[in-house]
Amino acid sequence: MTALGYTALIIAVLLVGAAGGFVIARLRFYGRGKPEGPTVAELLQRLVHTSASGVVLLNKFGDVVLHNPRADELGVIRDHRADARARKAAEQALATGEAVPVDLTPLTERPAMRGRGPAAVLGEVRPLGDGFAVVDAADESDSVRLEATRRDFVANVSHELKTPVGALALLAEAVLDAADDAEEVRRFSTKILHESTRLGTLVSELIALSRLQGAEALPEMTTINVDDVVQEALGRCRLGAESAGIEIAVDEPTGHLLDGDRTLLVTALSNLIDNAVSYSPPGSPVSISRRLSGDFVEVAVTDRGIGIEPEYHERVFERFFRVDPARSRATGGTGLGLAIVKHVAANHGGEVKLWSRTGTGSTFTLRVPRHGARTTDGQPAVDAVATKDRPGGVIRSGNEGADGVTAVETGGVR
Repeated sequence: MTALGYTALIIAVLLVGAAGGFVIARLRFYGRGKPEGPTVAELLQRLVHTSASGVVLLNKFGDVVLHNPRADELGVIRDHRADARARKAAEQALATGEAVPVDLTPLTERPAMRGRGPAAVLGEVRPLGDGFAVVDAADESDSVRLEATRRDFVANVSHELKTPVGALALLAEAVLDAADDAEEVRRFSTKILHESTRLGTLVSELIALSRLQGAEALPEMTTINVDDVVQEALGRCRLGAESAGIEIAVDEPTGHLLDGDRTLLVTALSNLIDNAVSYSPPGSPVSISRRLSGDFVEVAVTDRGIGIEPEYHERVFERFFRVDPARSRATGGTGLGLAIVKHVAANHGGEVKLWSRTGTGSTFTLRVPRHGARTTDGQPAVDAVATKDRPGGVIRSGNEGADGVTAVETGGVR
């Protein structure tokens, strides 16, 4: 064989070897199959779709390229189109190359939305380059509502403090003018004492309410006997009841246990008893009863007073609200007692219920989870229906029924 033949044979062997190696490598590659687990693109898609913020990707024409379900819920996307304010902000962001803040609060209530819609949606539009921009929107409703509540609270406090402070100033002037009349000095001094006591009570209750509103949960929960709470609350209110000629009837001890803060529970129950005494005619009875209802210990305070009109059943738990302002001034009421009861119940994972009928009387029921009552997620259990042994029958959670019963949802206190 010539040298040329040997060279051709060597080249042919090399070509066959290279082809074989390529085939074997391809077979090995396909034999491994696809890599296990999601790709980076799939993970990014999951991240966007599960984000708590509304995310919308827009192109340079303002068309929606990508968005997550949260953007629909917040109203940033409607009928597959982005909000006009978001598109305008995107144009500005692409033109300047800088992020643009935008208010995307829904202008109208969405009829298809269940429950309460977002009251404030704030967003930011950022340029991504190549003509794309991303809208990042968040629900700021809680912050807006909290700020509104704070403003209302400050306005109410300022208004309520003016009355006793102004009265004290006027009475002090009257004392100075009547310095030579011992009888007038004594009369005005008595009024000064009354107003100063009322002012001190108001300040104390404001401090207590502010602490309750700032506490998402109680710092220390201890096991308490409900009978001890009832007895201590009675001790605080007995003198006032005797002065008003009101007899308080109490049922037999039950021994029921609950988890909570004893001081707060005694304060809440004392407020209910004081209200019952204040709004009952002299000689009428006030009764206190306790029982176990499912996972709750209930303490009910019943009076035979004037009752509460149905339209006021929810409002009586508002700060400073008084059904009869003149009567509240006469009794030294501050309008904070039931608001404190509501917050104490909420901080214990419970609620306060009201039954009232004009001319018949009222029953306020403080419901607190019994000792050891928990749901599967570790939170206090709240049942939907409970019965009360007095006219009106069933107490339902939610809005007022025709029987005059109102359940105040204290989980989201105002």
